[in-house]
Amino acid sequence: MLVSLQTGWLLLVLLVAVRLGVVFYMTRIFAFAPIPEPVKIIFVLALAVVLLQAGQFSAPLVEAQPEVVLVGLAAEAVLGLILAFGVQTALGAYLWGGRILDTQMGFGVANLIDPATQTQAPMIGMLLSLAGLAVFFALDVHHLLLKGLFVSFEVVPPGQWLSGFSVPDVTLALSAMFALGLVMVAPAVVVLLLIDLVVAFASRTMPQLNAFFLVLPIKILVGLVVLAVSLNYFGSIHEKIFKSIFYNWLRLLR
Repeated sequence: MLVSLQTGWLLLVLLVAVRLGVVFYMTRIFAFAPIPEPVKIIFVLALAVVLLQAGQFSAPLVEAQPEVVLVGLAAEAVLGLILAFGVQTALGAYLWGGRILDTQMGFGVANLIDPATQTQAPMIGMLLSLAGLAVFFALDVHHLLLKGLFVSFEVVPPGQWLSGFSVPDVTLALSAMFALGLVMVAPAVVVLLLIDLVVAFASRTMPQLNAFFLVLPIKILVGLVVLAVSLNYFGSIHEKIFKSIFYNWLRLLR
């Protein structure tokens, strides 16, 4: 009997760890520093044990067939992907806003290596994303994220499938990402568009003027200055981005 209880508890830890692991591995939460893979695995398993001790989750049947356990693991992986999508669409607003600003400033061909995915990412977007992660931890939003993950196990117990999934909710989450990203860099984008308009008129009146090489350094300087000045007003933007994580979860898990 003791062996059965231990086996059931280990299965429950595994189910919880799969959901947590997918959420953390598929999002940018671990992007602030290069963390070794064994440390990530230990962290996820330890967090799964802590959540199990804090909650009253029902253990799966020990006598269940292996295919039943595999179905439960698949359900946790899918649910983890849904939760990760809610986080990624919110934090993706930083990358999207940076991509818009990179294109306007002429940095469209300049990329940095994203530490989260080891792929190329827009330069300004990468800087904004890392700054957003710093604010994420500075404001203790990660504590709210852990609480939200705990609530997700109460809404959908470990090993069970999500009862419903709405495609319009996915569209709404993506539209919020695009809107927040655009609002974040809107002042700099408007100023750069005005500069392009002035240069367009100047090019028509003086065709011999090489407008591209003349205006490119000006656009970079003005764009960075306007972005630096607008950072003082990013407080409400950060709040809306972080709140959208939990709004997405409420919509996707309802």
